Amino acid sequence: MAISPPPQNAAFIDAWLTDMDGVLVHEEDPIPGAAEFIEALKREGLRFQVLTNNSIYTPRDLRARLLGSGIDVPEDAIWTSALATARFLADQRPDGSAYVIGEAGLTTALYEAGYTMTSRDPDYVVLGETRTYSFEAITRAIRLIEGGARFIATNPDVSGPSPEGKLPATGSVAALITAATGRTPYYVGKPNPLMMRTALNRIEAHSEHTVMIGDRMDTDVISGLEVGMRTILVLTGSTRPDQVEHFPYRPTRIADSIADVVDLVRERAPGPHGAITVNDA
Repeated sequence: MAISPPPQNAAFIDAWLTDMDGVLVHEEDPIPGAAEFIEALKREGLRFQVLTNNSIYTPRDLRARLLGSGIDVPEDAIWTSALATARFLADQRPDGSAYVIGEAGLTTALYEAGYTMTSRDPDYVVLGETRTYSFEAITRAIRLIEGGARFIATNPDVSGPSPEGKLPATGSVAALITAATGRTPYYVGKPNPLMMRTALNRIEAHSEHTVMIGDRMDTDVISGLEVGMRTILVLTGSTRPDQVEHFPYRPTRIADSIADVVDLVRERAPGPHGAITVNDA
């Protein structure tokens, strides 16, 4: 499928948000055009953030992983559901405490936000991804929630990819805890527009002049749309072309891959006097 034609209402684009898995990489394998897309953003001096619902890794970890795939993304241009969760909790209840099921990406973000990790009367139970979900830890979480701890989850994704196939992810374990407690978590990551808004605020970008690129209609596109951004769906990830029409909303554009978006970066960037470009993104 070729990139779909643009609508006529034109406006420049000076900031970009993009999902990572399914857009820039498949696991450790780069998607053709991903490195060129990031370099085009840098060359044009545009603000950008690479977003991921995965809470396992720190931005430093993810930068190293992407660099190993030939994609050079600055550490401060990576925004994870773990970082968004830590920001949310710090705003809601500064210097609070949490019982955490997750890995370094989540615990590091919470520590840096001023949070104390504890299994004794915490303010929150915070659930994120881990490759080693523990029955003991899940049981502890259930009992703490029943005892009054507030339930937070980094994202609602029910499964994640691995070289061997699907793995259960945060949403699946959250469903288990919800079934046991009757308490539904507050999900911070996509499709919650909160994650998009915090990413925009981080680079001082306005939604009217920002594009969100993703591979999933039910997370990337809907959250971008709800924040007021234009959206590009790439067909290298979760959503197949035949599934697009099943949704009651549409992306602004559909492209085969990120390679089809590289030229748009230059074409839609502000002109030398901030002039509006010819075609919308």
